[in-house]
Amino acid sequence: MTEPDLRLRAIVPAPLKVVYEALTDPAALRVWLTEHADVDLPTKYEFWGRTTPDGAAPHQRVLHVDERTIRFAWTVEGVESTVQFEVAEDEDGTLVTLSQSDLPSFADVLADKAGARGALQTFWTLAIANLADYLAGREPTPKCDFTSAELRASVVIDAPPDKVFESMTQPEQIVRWSGANVDVEPYVGGRFAMGGFELDQAGARFVEFEPGRKATLRFADGMIDSWELEGSDGKTRLTVTQSGFDPTNPPYPGWAGWMGGIAALRRYHELPQWRSIWRQIEVVGVPEGMFSNDQ
Repeated sequence: MTEPDLRLRAIVPAPLKVVYEALTDPAALRVWLTEHADVDLPTKYEFWGRTTPDGAAPHQRVLHVDERTIRFAWTVEGVESTVQFEVAEDEDGTLVTLSQSDLPSFADVLADKAGARGALQTFWTLAIANLADYLAGREPTPKCDFTSAELRASVVIDAPPDKVFESMTQPEQIVRWSGANVDVEPYVGGRFAMGGFELDQAGARFVEFEPGRKATLRFADGMIDSWELEGSDGKTRLTVTQSGFDPTNPPYPGWAGWMGGIAALRRYHELPQWRSIWRQIEVVGVPEGMFSNDQ
């Protein structure tokens, strides 16, 4: 495999054998990965469906399989890349490493020039987060539907609305659960900048900000990101919505990234001895300072 453009390393709470089974069992793949899966190793490893980029049909081809590695070619919108899963024993469970080559540049993703291939990094980030929750017996976070222009999802978090809201608007908490460096001015008219104000000078601004209830961000390109929180019995129903974009070109990379973030936010509030699953998130071309090294 050539030097990958993406490398993700995460600790999942299960023995190596159980994790490998979850990576290769079609029924398990249909829960944590995507809509359809068909596996018959060492010759077939296929997945497709609405929640897979360019997923109208399977486009995977097995390259190598052993007791700890699954490597396959995946053609997305006519471009073939190499994907590899590796599993290794770890004192906290199993270390899962996901690598992928031949991804579009980060600049092209930001400029909406990468098509379905632009969502591959966040597709895998969400998938591995859902793998960890699946193996812990937790409900997966909603996946990105790559066939729909309606970007809306709702989850229940076992924490009161004020605590959830604070964790979404206080930079010191955001970096803990998401691993992303963010600068926030928590008031109407205030800025919200991924990577910090210097890195993301355009950023977004709050057009609504009601602590514990609602926040709405308007980005420089006109896109709207809204969070609504409803409390009941000490829990929070969080509904996130994105709108204001070209419906012929929905921002799937960012939306799948949000869903991966929501998965991390749920674990942050719900696990008594919380610790991030991530050991490494490495994406070629991402500006220095976007992610924290303290994962």
